Amino acid sequence: MKSAVIVFPASNCDRDAATALEQMTGKKAAMVWHQDSVLPDVDLVVLPGGFSYGDYLRCGAMANQSKIMGAIKAHAAKGGAVLGICNGFQVLTESGLLPGALMRNAGLKFVCKPVSLSVEETQSSFTRKYDKGASVTFPVAHGEGNYYADTETLDRLEGEGRVMFRYRDNPNGSARDIAGILNEKRNVLGLMPHPERVVDPLNGGTDGRALFQGLIESLS
Repeated sequence: MKSAVIVFPASNCDRDAATALEQMTGKKAAMVWHQDSVLPDVDLVVLPGGFSYGDYLRCGAMANQSKIMGAIKAHAAKGGAVLGICNGFQVLTESGLLPGALMRNAGLKFVCKPVSLSVEETQSSFTRKYDKGASVTFPVAHGEGNYYADTETLDRLEGEGRVMFRYRDNPNGSARDIAGILNEKRNVLGLMPHPERVVDPLNGGTDGRALFQGLIESLS
């Protein structure tokens, strides 16, 4: 599986994502600057966590104006896999690649801690190596992770099996405890928790490995 990690100004998890991908695939991920207009030939594009453009305006809104987003949208339209983590999830909603929006946490405080998640669906390249209903622990680190969508959109996400991860103890007020969702084609995943930080056991856990292993098996 060939992969690329997008680097925005003030990304701070781009190297984490690249390291996790290298550990899992044995191949270096291409680091793509946000103002490039062309993606390399890759199977997976990762939009990492961080504070792109300092989170000015709205989280992810300015990053959505970057030149590379046109290439990412084209990649997704062709069926290419896209993974948006934390700030990357915010960018995906701002770009229209995923529905809804990420708002200020309900408690108006930055949340940084491991959280327990339920794997809601396994019918995707991202979750195929998990058992449905399994409990996993990923860390979160965000101030605007409160997922919001109107009732019709939430019902559609639920009905189409596109809610992939749900918080067991909601840390931010997200609607219906949603932590991660898929697009209609099921090739774009956005989630606020960080699976790339629980790949190496030296970091305290390996619950994120199955997500990347599923992608490797599906895309290689």
